Amino acid sequence: MGAADTVHDSRRSPTTGLLDLPEVPALDHLTRMAARLLDAPAALVSLADHDRQVVVSATGAAEPQARRRSPLPPFLSEGVAAADGPLVVPDARADGRPSGDLTIGDLEAAACAAFPLHGPDGETLGALCAIDTRPRRWKRAQLELAGDLARTAEGEIAARHEALRLQAILDTACDAFVSTDAAGTVTAWNAAAERLFGWSAAEAVGRPVHELIIPERLRRAFLERAAEDRDGRSPAGHRIELTAADRTGREFPVEMALQTADEYGARVFHAFLHDITDRHADRRRTEEGETFLRALLDSLDVGVAACDSDGRVILTNRVLRELRPDIRGLHVRELADAYRVLAADGRTPLRPEDVPLARAFAGERIDGQEIVVCAAGRPPSRSLVNGRPIESADGRGLGAVVAVHDITDQHRVQTLTRAQHAVARVLADAASSEEAATGVAAAVTDALGWTCGEYWQVDADGSGLTRIGSWTRPGRDLSAFTGDGPVTLREGEGVVGEVWATGREIWVRDLRAGSRGPARGRDALRAGLRGAIALPVRSGRTILGVLVFYSDSVQDRDDELTSLLDGVCAHVGRYMERRRAEELALELAASRRQFNQIVTHVNDDVWTAEITPEGRARPVYVSTSGAGVLGRQVPPEDGDGGDMVAIVGRHVHPGDRAEFDAFCERLISGEPAEIKCRFDGLDGVTRWVWIRALPRREGDRLFVDGISTDVTEHHRMEEERERLLAREREQVRRLRELDRMKDELVAVVSHELRNPIGAIRGYTEMLLDAPDLGEEHRMFADIIDRTSAHLQRLVDDLLDLARLDSGGIVIDSRPVSLTRLVRQSVEDHRPEAEAKRLAVEVGLDRHLGVHADPVRLRQVMDNLLSNAVKYTPEGGRVTVTARHDGDEVVVAVADTGIGIPAEQYPQLFTRFFRASTAQEAGTKGTGLGLAITKAIVDAHGGEISAAPREGGGTVFTVRLPEDPAVGA
Repeated sequence: MGAADTVHDSRRSPTTGLLDLPEVPALDHLTRMAARLLDAPAALVSLADHDRQVVVSATGAAEPQARRRSPLPPFLSEGVAAADGPLVVPDARADGRPSGDLTIGDLEAAACAAFPLHGPDGETLGALCAIDTRPRRWKRAQLELAGDLARTAEGEIAARHEALRLQAILDTACDAFVSTDAAGTVTAWNAAAERLFGWSAAEAVGRPVHELIIPERLRRAFLERAAEDRDGRSPAGHRIELTAADRTGREFPVEMALQTADEYGARVFHAFLHDITDRHADRRRTEEGETFLRALLDSLDVGVAACDSDGRVILTNRVLRELRPDIRGLHVRELADAYRVLAADGRTPLRPEDVPLARAFAGERIDGQEIVVCAAGRPPSRSLVNGRPIESADGRGLGAVVAVHDITDQHRVQTLTRAQHAVARVLADAASSEEAATGVAAAVTDALGWTCGEYWQVDADGSGLTRIGSWTRPGRDLSAFTGDGPVTLREGEGVVGEVWATGREIWVRDLRAGSRGPARGRDALRAGLRGAIALPVRSGRTILGVLVFYSDSVQDRDDELTSLLDGVCAHVGRYMERRRAEELALELAASRRQFNQIVTHVNDDVWTAEITPEGRARPVYVSTSGAGVLGRQVPPEDGDGGDMVAIVGRHVHPGDRAEFDAFCERLISGEPAEIKCRFDGLDGVTRWVWIRALPRREGDRLFVDGISTDVTEHHRMEEERERLLAREREQVRRLRELDRMKDELVAVVSHELRNPIGAIRGYTEMLLDAPDLGEEHRMFADIIDRTSAHLQRLVDDLLDLARLDSGGIVIDSRPVSLTRLVRQSVEDHRPEAEAKRLAVEVGLDRHLGVHADPVRLRQVMDNLLSNAVKYTPEGGRVTVTARHDGDEVVVAVADTGIGIPAEQYPQLFTRFFRASTAQEAGTKGTGLGLAITKAIVDAHGGEISAAPREGGGTVFTVRLPEDPAVGA
């Protein structure tokens, strides 16, 4: 009874599931080996659980029994369980322990050796039995070998048990489990695999896995991939997604986790496969949602950008992607530099933390922040930005998003509209052309955000363009460029002059590129100006001026802006034309008033008449109705039909009537004419009248403008002037006669004085030679000699002047070496200079030749050197130079003497003139030497001049024509 309890003990429960195993080749091998080792006809392995026992492997005579799964006799199973060790029965019939039938199927057991099979925890799972049909004695060695086989069977059963346990786990798993050997043949297939692919385990095991789960169209690729796995080229434990198919051919996506292992020296593969159809659907829906979102965002005209929780830009739509550079991947604090983001004024760079996306990332809500974006290679754009932080339900920051509304066009329209309104207001309020020009330049420049604007007006005479209006943005110093005073340009000078010449606008994108630029281009570049546009201001086809605007930045051509500025120029042109007309009208009215005032205060009769086809002169304008030339107002003459010729002709003096009629005929024929004739005035006075008339045509009409002047007094003064002129001519004639008589007298007297003076000097020399002459008398004789010598020189000078004035002296010209002549003259005056301790310096070019009278030329040099030595104080210096100067020879004599006052130089060569400095110094002289010197130089065709010497003194310069042949 106890044995029975042992058999059904709960410790045998681990065998559950093993009893239903199919044939186990490893156990069959063990039973065959046990039969051979024990030399028994039969051997078997039985297993038991709570309520049954089954032979799972048998060999020899017991093999059919094993296939029938018949239980062991109770004495064997219970005996093994009770003994908890090997049960050896040499003779069952004589043992006494068996209490029942000893047959096992058709085999009757006479002897047996049973070995218990234990589980991992020591529980008895079954027995390994060797059976013999005859009694026998079991050898100890054989029993020990059989025990070893029992322990081997325990290991195999444990492995089978673990496999069953794993199989049970796998059968309960949700994912399909498939194991294959190295060739890809299925060795394990769980229930989930059966449900997923529709193949039962019995159908799947032993078949190639690709035939069970891979669509036929994909099997080749799968096999190539499997070959890589067998070669170890694919990493172990990796997950892949692939397309699978069930036994009906339905394809669906699966995720496979693949593991490789080595079991019993062979590589096997274990794979878990999970149907990811739902995941694919979710992924597809997510991708479709993302695609939809991207399409939606890309379809917007509003730029959208978003950053993640790290502040990195992860999303931009088409509007922003078209900008350069691409901002995806940038941090929000890097956007300011990447895009060059400016504030709404378009000039102030935004700090990195003030960029809208950075502010939203920091947790702010941004509504309508206006920015200017200057992306590389694109014109600046202006945008309004809204921004929001992105937060999770629990308040965690997930990032931020901004919507960028491009308002460049709207801002431009507003700017242009403001500019037009500003120009209209300026022109409406301007009191002058200059005020209007400055106001328009300021309004347009400020509205466009540019730097400087100027208006250049064509001068009234069309000779140039003058800037009359200029405006510079506050804070920008352009004084070096604009200047303070008016500036005038000629036609074609710079773009301003070129616009005036061609009548077309000129857009200069970059003043640094190319040579064409505005006048004062260098000043513009130095002032930092880069772009410019110049447009003509017209009135019809006439160009009145030029508007020009400058910018600090390079400006690409903008046709819309050009059209706006054309409109502004047209508006300004109409204003300037109207203003000029008004100013001209005012000037004309003022001129007329001034003209009438002037005419009213003169006696001239200013008039205009129209010559009718009948030859009459119909008065158009008459200043005084003839009161100035006829004495009083001319009464109306009804009978003359308003003909000025008939009215005025009635008062012409009879002696001048014919000449007056000829004068009128020339005017009627359209020729200009003038006349001086007498009129018998209405007051009884006859007057001389000077009439000047000039015809002009206006279309088919002929007008004559004329001035009639009372020249009676002038005529009288002319008569008096002629009388006085005749008297003056007579006086001049008499003076010339007297001058001639004076010259003759001087010549005669001088000639007559030469003989007495010669006699006096002769006798004086004789007295001085007398040895017995006393000292006192000798002194008196010496004085007489010096005085007579001076008197003789004076007489000689007077005779020379008389001869030169009368042409009595003949210049005996011959080749003369001027170098030799000057050197000789200097050497002759050197003793006199050394006596006064004067330094004489000489600088002469070689081969200086002239064609001159050597005697007279020596006289010139002697006079100049004598004066230089005479008027130079002791210790001074005299310098004489002679040099070539083109086709002339220049001789200069300079001294450091007393000098001459500057205002007296023009009189220096006048006869008998002596400088005040010479008179004050008490130096004697006649004042004739320089006059003679000038006369001699003039006679030789030369020039002489005097000038102050630098440092004091005087320089005399003589220029004579050079004779190269003489020099050679």
